[in-house]
Order: sequence, then structure tokens, then C-alpha cells
Amino acid sequence: MRMSELYAVGEKAEIGSYTFTEENIIRFATRYDPQRFHVDKEAAKDTLFGDLCASGWHTTAAWMRTFLAFWERQSAALAQNGLTSPNLGPSPGFQKLQWLRPVFVGDVVTYSVAFLSSRALASRPGWHLNTILCEGVNQNGEPVIRFESSVLEFD
Repeated sequence: MRMSELYAVGEKAEIGSYTFTEENIIRFATRYDPQRFHVDKEAAKDTLFGDLCASGWHTTAAWMRTFLAFWERQSAALAQNGLTSPNLGPSPGFQKLQWLRPVFVGDVVTYSVAFLSSRALASRPGWHLNTILCEGVNQNGEPVIRFESSVLEFD
């Protein structure tokens, strides 16, 4: 089964949610993006954001983690129905990454994916390059992240 057989173009699937706690915001930022508005609650008050907020890279990494869990569930559901899930990965990259609004302590971001397109790779018989739209909205329905990702698919 191919992604193009599984999903209609533009069809959006909710893949899961992630809660941004003070602890996980600081832990991620301390390792990967140690700017003061990500690692120091007091210092963050005197910044553009006015409070501790998650790194954009953290919101992106949380999308990836939620997608992998979603894909595992999706593959198991297909197998239960006697179908073989598309063989995906890795991604050769992404584009149009937008961090649309800050993600603060206590925000719950619900992530989604929508299938956009697929094309066969002439140089690699049996391989396809899929494009997906990846998004996240906070608990108020406000968009916080959006990007397009390419995903390889193999026979």
C-alpha cells in the first residue's frame, strides 16, 4: 500500500498532543537552545515573549515524536485489517518552517499531518517522494507551527 492510496490529497489526520511543562521546556532548551527565554523563567519576563516559552526546535521535535507514535498505531491498525503499511523514511528534508506563535508553559499542542503529493523517483525504481503538511495548534486552536516535509517511501 502506498501513502497515496491510504490518504486523499489534503486529508488531515490528528496525530497526537504534547504538553509543554516548565521542566521539559527548560530541559530541552538547556541542551539544544539555551536562550534566556527558554531556560530562565525570571529572565524571560524581560524579553519579547514576557514568559518562559519553548524553543521552536522543541515544538518541531515534539511533532516528530507524536508522528512516530501515530505511524506505529496506524501501521498496527492496517496490519490488523490485513494490509501492509507504506514503508516510510527517512526524510530528505523540510521547507517553509514557521513558528507562528510562542508555546508557553502549560500549553498543549495538538499536531496533525496532511498528505499533499507523491511522485515516483526516476533514479530509484520503486521509490516515491511524498510531501506532507505538518501543523500544530495550541489548546485554544491557535496555530503554533507549520512546515512541509518530504518523506521517502520504498517498495
